[in-house]
Amino acid sequence: MIFGFLKSQTLSPRQRRLQNTSLFRTLKPIEVKFVDGLMHERRYQPEEIVFDENEEGQALYLVMAGRVEISRMHESRRQLVSELGPGSFFGDLALLDNSPRSARVRAIDHCELAVFFRDDFLALMDTDAVIGYKISLALARHIGQRLRERLDGRPQLEAL
Repeated sequence: MIFGFLKSQTLSPRQRRLQNTSLFRTLKPIEVKFVDGLMHERRYQPEEIVFDENEEGQALYLVMAGRVEISRMHESRRQLVSELGPGSFFGDLALLDNSPRSARVRAIDHCELAVFFRDDFLALMDTDAVIGYKISLALARHIGQRLRERLDGRPQLEAL
């Protein structure tokens, strides 16, 4: 087909789930496909730790299926911060720096997570500035919203 490039981009179910997250909502279908190629799939069993508090942050995680629990130590006790399900993401600051994780994330049930490593994100910023800009802007908006909620006295709902 001569005009095949004009054909609408069809997305796989996984790619549609990625595009439905606030992080990738502004991406065009072809951009979602490109980013999907950078994502790593990880599966976790119930009670399995995704990452622990104070570990070096190396990746952002998107919940594709299942639920995770975010908790942190407070006064020598583990305190529940939030539960996240499909469409949510956590560990977002790891794309920006390698500071220690501020919370523990544990699978509540069988989980499928899409993992976006910082090195892949930084390489994306070098190779496709438009996609990198769109993701960076979505991250900035997400972090800004979380900061506004915290300043308003609402509890912080996600791991930083």
